Amino acid sequence: MPVPFDDQGMGRALGIHRVLEPRGSLPQPAWKLDNTPVAQLGETLIDVRALHIDSASFTQIASVCQRDEQRMQAHMLNMVEQRGKMHNPVTGSGGVLIGSVQELDEQFAAMHGLAIGDTIVSLTSLSWLPLYLESIETIHLERSEVGVRGKAIFFRSNPLAKLPPDLPQPLVVAALDVAGAPSRVFELARPGQRDAVIGAGGTAGLLTLCALRRRLGSSGEIIAVEYSEKALQDVLALGVADVVVQGDATQPLELVKRVRHACRGGDFQADLAINVVNVPNSEFATILLAKADGRILFFSMATSFTAAALGAEGIARQVEMHIGNGYMPDRGALALQLLRDFPTLRAIFNRRFPEGPAA
Repeated sequence: MPVPFDDQGMGRALGIHRVLEPRGSLPQPAWKLDNTPVAQLGETLIDVRALHIDSASFTQIASVCQRDEQRMQAHMLNMVEQRGKMHNPVTGSGGVLIGSVQELDEQFAAMHGLAIGDTIVSLTSLSWLPLYLESIETIHLERSEVGVRGKAIFFRSNPLAKLPPDLPQPLVVAALDVAGAPSRVFELARPGQRDAVIGAGGTAGLLTLCALRRRLGSSGEIIAVEYSEKALQDVLALGVADVVVQGDATQPLELVKRVRHACRGGDFQADLAINVVNVPNSEFATILLAKADGRILFFSMATSFTAAALGAEGIARQVEMHIGNGYMPDRGALALQLLRDFPTLRAIFNRRFPEGPAA
């Protein structure tokens, strides 16, 4: 349910009153927020116990810290202290959190059916939410997750989801972090299409493959592209893609060659190409794998939309490009239902995101 804005309440509902630098900015693009962990008028206070950092941001942090957990811990604590939120200045992204409701704005409670003590997962990027961290307790390198002690502020405009009782918390958090991808793909895809997923072995990629298979039925074709050998085995085990290709999306011509070969030299370009990679410089491969008048969904925070737009212009492609807004009105319902309906998908998630202290 959208928040009912009025002229006087819009700024507070969006959280502008918490912006310190630059004044007048919205919280997401702002450089610094007031993260004082005390709920003001119209705010809800969350007791935070874990952060699921988005893949592009976590990969960048791990890389610059050489995967040293103590350095990563210090780096992230410094980032939150400096900015008042978890907002990676390199990738521009954040992630999601899991926590419980400690103080609750009445209007926010009515909008989401919330009560004190409810466990929630944010559907708002951490780059928007004031976050105060007392400590980082654990770092899970294998699942981009950080166990923390802290507090977060939600404004009335911020979407969230209550934790369902039938799925393990780590699976829910991982799925909801990228839930906009399968939901948006389900809306964009059409039966009978040939669709391609670049980065198919990641969390968003696996969910997207299942959403495509459900949408296309038996009438369409799915091409799955994945770089990692380990993740490629999960794509093969999932069994929903018609063509599976191992390739590097940062090497566009070589990747196109591999996809064409896997399609036996026939038509390989997609009606809809979906990019869910977590590294930069994959825009050209995505454009080349789409039909000249096809559509592209860039759902990666590592995407340069300047490179994508100018790249399509330079090779005379009339592709329709969509930016992967992580929010969809179903608030993650499709992603969670896919986990219930595809046993192999759930088994892969169970292995990748086991229950542990950070969850």
